[in-house]
This record gives sequence, structure tokens and C-alpha cells, in this order.
Amino acid sequence: MSACRRWGRASSGRMVEVAIDGPVPRLELADWRDQFGILAGITRRGDPRSPFDLGLGGTSSPVGGVLGRWRAFRSSVPGFSGVVVSHQVHGTVVSWRESLFGMVIAGDGDGHATATPGILLAVTAADCVPVYFADPVAGQVALVHAGWRGTAAGILGQALAMLTAHGSRVENVSIHCGVGICGRCYEVGSEVFAALGLQAPQAGKGPVDLRRELSEQARRQGVDKVSTSQFCSAHDPGFFSHRAGGGADGRMVAYLGIMF
Repeated sequence: MSACRRWGRASSGRMVEVAIDGPVPRLELADWRDQFGILAGITRRGDPRSPFDLGLGGTSSPVGGVLGRWRAFRSSVPGFSGVVVSHQVHGTVVSWRESLFGMVIAGDGDGHATATPGILLAVTAADCVPVYFADPVAGQVALVHAGWRGTAAGILGQALAMLTAHGSRVENVSIHCGVGICGRCYEVGSEVFAALGLQAPQAGKGPVDLRRELSEQARRQGVDKVSTSQFCSAHDPGFFSHRAGGGADGRMVAYLGIMF
């Protein structure tokens, strides 16, 4: 039986992400690791003179340097045979992962799920919300990348459907909406309000809190154990932010895996 199957009930509300000492700047959900036997976290910007950019597109940092940082990241989380990241397209494709080794860069998609210990799921982010899913009864996890397009198109529901198709029950699932841009830093136009099914302000623009929208989606679909990060990627120091960086910033990596 995997460590995942020892999980208890996670509380709703804020879930504290704590800094982890070491050469790779990152935060982790210490409670999930200590109590439930899973690794859930996100990397940070690190030293401003040499940012820990993990963006594979090569737009902010040379690809060679990025791959070196990916190797450092993998070395900092021993016990995982492989890590998988996709070419993210702000869609709703969530893929089931059963067996992989080394670093796998998969095709188009914005999420992964697994019941296999030792597989590290990863998504890149720089304002979009990494959403972590954990089912302690079925011993399964999922991780998705949710910007406004993915949120509007229902990627959260797709991840839940993937888990339930493999034996999960929605009432057993815990969800954490991780480090992302907060509502007061995220002003959007009327097209985003319309896509999310919200009433746009009279001015046509206004703030949207994606983590609140995702949390409400989760609860409407029967998930009552929902938490959110205490950090905003735009106004809190130490994170990459597409909005705050004028579209030219690097990328963090959110990660999730069942430990042996």
C-alpha cells in the first residue's frame, strides 16, 4: 500500500506553503508531505541576479541554462523516477501517467494525473494557477495549469473526471489552488468576464480572482475540502509573473507526486 493511502482529511481554507532549504528555491505543502506522504510544491524566482527560470520556451533564459536548472530541480527531489511536463496550450487536456523515467516533455496538454508512486507531475506557471488534487482513499493525484481560458473551459472538471474514471469519489478529493495572481492584481476585460459566466463591470474592465472561481467550481462539483495559497505571484516578492513582468518574465514549476 502506498503512502498516499494513509492520507486523512485536509481542512478547507488557507493551506500554508513553507520555504524549503537548499539550492533550489521552492515552497512546499509541508502538511501534505508529513501527513499524507506526497510531495506538493512550486519553485520560486530565487537569486534576482540569477533567476531560477524553468521556462522551456527559451523566451526569458537560454535553453541550456534552463535545462541545467531542471537537472538541479530533479536532483533536489530524490525518490522520483521521472518527471513529466507538457507543452501547455491553455486548454483542458489532462493525461493519465502510469510509467515514465527521466524527464518527459509531452505533447499539448495542461494537466496530468497518476496513481503511481515515484512519478512527479509538473506544470509551469507565472500567474496562472496550479491546481493540486489528492484522493487519499483511491491513492491518486492530479495537477493542472489553470489560466482564465482553462478555468472557463472547465479544466478543473476534466481533472475530477479523470480521477473518478480511475476509481475516485469526488467527496474524497482535496484540492489546493496554489501560487497565482490574486484578484486585486488581475484586471481583465469584458470577454474574460463573459467566458467565466460573470457580470462585467460597467467600465468593461475589472478584477477577477481565478482562485475564487476555481474554488467555487470545485464546491459546485461536490468537493468540500478546498484550500488556497497565501501568495500572489504578482505582488508578493520572489515569484515570476507574466503580468508584473510585462509578458517577458520566466516560469516557475509546480509539482506533485506520490512518495514511496
